[in-house]
Amino acid sequence: MKYIVIVPDGMADHPVEDLNNKTPLQVAHSSNMDYMAQNGLVGLVKTIPDKMNPGSDIGNLSVLGYDPEEYFSGRAPLEAVNLDIDLTADEVAFRCNLVTIDDYKMKDYSAGHIATKEAGELIDALNNAMGAENIRFHAGKSYRHLLILKARNTADFLNLKCTPPHDIMGKDIKKYLPRGVHAQLLLKLMEKSQKILGNHPVNNVRVDLKENPANMIWLWGQGIHRELPLFKNKYGLSGGIISAVDLVNGIGKLAGLEVIKVPGITGYYDTNYKGKAEYALNALKEKDFVFIHIEGPDEAGHNGDYEAKISCIEHIDREIIGAILNHFDLNDDFRILVLPDHPTPVALRTHTREPVGFIMFGKRINPEGVESFHEETAKEKGLRFKSGPELMDYFINKYI
Repeated sequence: MKYIVIVPDGMADHPVEDLNNKTPLQVAHSSNMDYMAQNGLVGLVKTIPDKMNPGSDIGNLSVLGYDPEEYFSGRAPLEAVNLDIDLTADEVAFRCNLVTIDDYKMKDYSAGHIATKEAGELIDALNNAMGAENIRFHAGKSYRHLLILKARNTADFLNLKCTPPHDIMGKDIKKYLPRGVHAQLLLKLMEKSQKILGNHPVNNVRVDLKENPANMIWLWGQGIHRELPLFKNKYGLSGGIISAVDLVNGIGKLAGLEVIKVPGITGYYDTNYKGKAEYALNALKEKDFVFIHIEGPDEAGHNGDYEAKISCIEHIDREIIGAILNHFDLNDDFRILVLPDHPTPVALRTHTREPVGFIMFGKRINPEGVESFHEETAKEKGLRFKSGPELMDYFINKYI
């Protein structure tokens, strides 16, 4: 049996007034998801535990079959794994966004989705000016980077109150700066970063081009290293993971999945959708399982852009889901599971925790007779799962 999980990050949404009170998924042309719904199982799953913040870290751990309440220790350490950073027992990793601040307001959590090459120059400048034995910046992709701190007592840093920058778009940052023991160190680094980045040549060019400058770092998502049980030991399947996001690839590496590198994937609207399907199908020649993550719908939600979200959904449906469905014959031993990790409503521009809809299709999956797949049909029909691990267990083991 071959298993494919497709995660359009943040695809679930709320009704949008400009769309006649329909969601982007309801408006999007998604004939392949509708076909799966008509010939498969539609239902709801709670990917975010009640006491945890709704985020892609929690959501993707859950969807992949790992209980976040047991295994989550922070977002940044998961990203560190994919950057081949081996955290020691006395180190804490922080997510380090390059952001745009304007008059103490969070104007842009991604600095205009700054290019990785430009961002790398800025991270180098930060290391040259602020790097020390206990402070080191590591370049990631686009606006997503890491700060590694050595600490005598890591618990003090783990207990800091830090807010994701995408949660405070357009808000006064002074109300959301890090708070708690040792917060002063983070505040000094963030303040000093403004002086270093403000007049950097990269940002001077960005301003001239009327692009948002990366004029400050924002520190959040801290945590320490923690191991995961291997996916192969849990489910008896060899597998791979495809994502442009270090966070998701880091989860995959910890789970023992092969990170499959696809040319041209960006973590944004312009990603190589066709390439993700092509490389996934190629991997399945030898592997049993592949996890495909697509960041675009989540970015559109954070940007409050329902048109971009609709476009991303249509690309996913046509170029990823359609390509995979066309590859298999209905008599083949395969199953496909499609679901977001959490909602990212365009009106709110941040994540929410309500259950998300899923479609399950393939060998021995009995049809529910749903005509189309969207938030409302998922609520009306099918099974209910209390957690991502419960859904993954059902997807892999039911009727085998």
